[in-house]
Amino acid sequence: MHKNIFINLVGVLVLVAVLGSGLYLYDKTSIPDSPDKVSVSSTGGSLSVTQIPLQPVSDGERSKTEPIINQKKVMNKVNIDTNFGKIVLELYEKDAPKAVENFKTLAGKGFYDNLIFHRVIPGFMIQGGDPQGSGMGGPGYKFVDELDPNTPSAKAGYKKGVLAMANSGPNTNGSQFFIMLESYPLPHNYTIFGRVISGQEVVDKIGKVQTGANDRPVTPVVMKSVTVSE
Repeated sequence: MHKNIFINLVGVLVLVAVLGSGLYLYDKTSIPDSPDKVSVSSTGGSLSVTQIPLQPVSDGERSKTEPIINQKKVMNKVNIDTNFGKIVLELYEKDAPKAVENFKTLAGKGFYDNLIFHRVIPGFMIQGGDPQGSGMGGPGYKFVDELDPNTPSAKAGYKKGVLAMANSGPNTNGSQFFIMLESYPLPHNYTIFGRVISGQEVVDKIGKVQTGANDRPVTPVVMKSVTVSE
């Protein structure tokens, strides 16, 4: 069932919607001064927007001090080889251990190989990781958000090059992710778990492709391989 999330940022008609695990932005004209007063509530099958103070949700399972593992080298870099070039990502294991472990596990199984970036919104983000290529697919399970507002990534926000999980509501993370094309004050509803450290020019190039219905690239943008390294 398609779910649409509409985010009304103060003074500007900005619609961020979620279709399955998808993220939509229909109009982006300027950056509002106060994006922190947005809440999305669901009643039945419909979605409504209310203007109330936003309170980021924490999964409540992470301890404030996490053990440091020195016994083995940590594999926290991801190489995405696309038909537009190579993108290298750094993963934030301390800020979002569940999202990082999930991404590394899926990549290690070859889950992301030959999948596409099925949604591209110029000036906002590129999104991929859906095995169906429609914005409705996933790995067959969901896991909780990691939205601790005190982490460095949360404090920095959704800056250009940030890697975050796409979702269809609280605690519905799966395999879909997005990479920011520009800095944007999204509400803190999407788990940030990494950033681009090399190949931002490739991300930018993808962000300029011609798109059709549902922001889908006319020419497929393919992740030929996704691998994890030190």
